[in-house]
Amino acid sequence: MATESGTQSRRTVFRHPVWLRLTHWVNAAAFLVLLISGIAILLALPRLFWGETGANGAPAWLELPLPVNLEQTGWGRNLHFLAAWILVINGLAYLLLVLASGHLRKNLVPNRDQLSARHLAREISDHVRFEKARGNEALRYNALQKFAYLGVVLILFPLMVLTGLTMSPGFTTAFPELFALFGGRQSARTIHFLVASLLVLFLLVHVVQVFVGGAANLMRSMITGRFTIPRETER
Repeated sequence: MATESGTQSRRTVFRHPVWLRLTHWVNAAAFLVLLISGIAILLALPRLFWGETGANGAPAWLELPLPVNLEQTGWGRNLHFLAAWILVINGLAYLLLVLASGHLRKNLVPNRDQLSARHLAREISDHVRFEKARGNEALRYNALQKFAYLGVVLILFPLMVLTGLTMSPGFTTAFPELFALFGGRQSARTIHFLVASLLVLFLLVHVVQVFVGGAANLMRSMITGRFTIPRETER
């Protein structure tokens, strides 16, 4: 649905369905809780190892410049476990709805014109200059966004979940194959940390792009579904 009043008005369209908005905000809240509780857990052993074993006295693959704090581990683990399952359930619901609705094919897979070298060069230039999309281009994700979203949905989130499960003794008792997949519990912990860091980086870039593209407009579209298309000539 679109509304238009006068040639100088901007069109307002309905962009995001309810299921997409709901899963987006549940995912955002769960990830924030995971980040906070994950830091609390990390402080108990701010050193990363490769293989099956690791301890404060053992040689580390990477030593993080963080203070050791054993006081936060209890609540951190409980909250992390709860938020992780909320993320998994919400993520599965999102994936099923993305496939069933055709959202993956229509909105997340790059269009043929977006894959040309000229188009990609222009997108990179626009990002460097913090230019926001206008007109019809604002109604679709750009190629760089699509690559990032597909990487998060199809690679980073599955990796984060699987490495998290590999650190669970109860789960690896039932599925010991995870040890072979990731090279041990401590290797899974290290990969988990690296993937989480990439997701935090994605989140920071995502927030910056929201402000570049018009925070009020984009936030409204993710809350109410209604998005106002910036005019081509708007500056």
